[in-house]
Amino acid sequence: MKKNIQLENFIDIKSEVKEAIEKNKPVVALESTIITHGMPYPANIETAIEVEEVIRQNGAIPATIAIIDGRIKVGLSKEEIEYLAKLEHVVKASRRDLPVILAKKLHGATTVAGTMIIANMAGIKVFVTGGIGGVHRGAQETMDISADLQELAKTDVAVVCAGAKSILDIGLTLEYLETQGVPILGYQTERFPAFYTRDSGFAVDYQVNNPEEVANIIDVKWEMGLHGGVVIANPIPEAHALEQKLIDQAIESAIVEMEKSKISGKEVTPFLLAKLEEITVGKSLASNIELVKNNAEVGAAIAVAQASC
Repeated sequence: MKKNIQLENFIDIKSEVKEAIEKNKPVVALESTIITHGMPYPANIETAIEVEEVIRQNGAIPATIAIIDGRIKVGLSKEEIEYLAKLEHVVKASRRDLPVILAKKLHGATTVAGTMIIANMAGIKVFVTGGIGGVHRGAQETMDISADLQELAKTDVAVVCAGAKSILDIGLTLEYLETQGVPILGYQTERFPAFYTRDSGFAVDYQVNNPEEVANIIDVKWEMGLHGGVVIANPIPEAHALEQKLIDQAIESAIVEMEKSKISGKEVTPFLLAKLEEITVGKSLASNIELVKNNAEVGAAIAVAQASC
């Protein structure tokens, strides 16, 4: 058995990302399941490229994370994004999957948990996603709880998101995060957003009003040795939010169909998101794209503020 394995043995960091990390310039990590599992082609490619551009326009360097042929990539080229988007067999890569994907030289798209792990390895402290995973509805019987929550409890990365996906049990998700000591910061809001809508019906722990305030909080947390992530809940822009009644009805219909089809495990979220797009006649996809871009703008601003601390 080999010991003292070096990071370079299994991870490739794009040159501009590596230089930015070394010079303490702002870098924002991005996941890749949005490319392979979260959006249809070609919206997946277009959105991935647009989100990277939003980050650049706001003063930070984007680092989309994925695994190609068993090599972790921190920062993808446009060609690699297009290649990943067209692949048929890509494993959703969370903590449990990473060693298997690398050892078997497979392709992997990182979830929130997987992206947090790799971002932390590379020295990136701000990560932008659409929405975090959480406790699924009916988890009292199924025990279906996303690994994202455990990763937030232990990995030192700040996650900018539009709250938790509406398909989840948001109340139980927030209870779980509270138990794990993960701060929920509402970006210019007192309410926890629910992905497609601005208010889930639950409050955040604390409201924060600007990037500098967020940067100070996460720096203090980690300087104190309090390991684990921070959730920055950034509501979808009002102009792109869906009506609560519409999304609730769509989710209920999608869940009924999911149960009839006996969908479970990793297939649940992509199935439900695809059904929501179908039921809402594309409105959910349009909202998804806009909220990710909005999160990218806020995440870049936080990374810039943290780099200047």
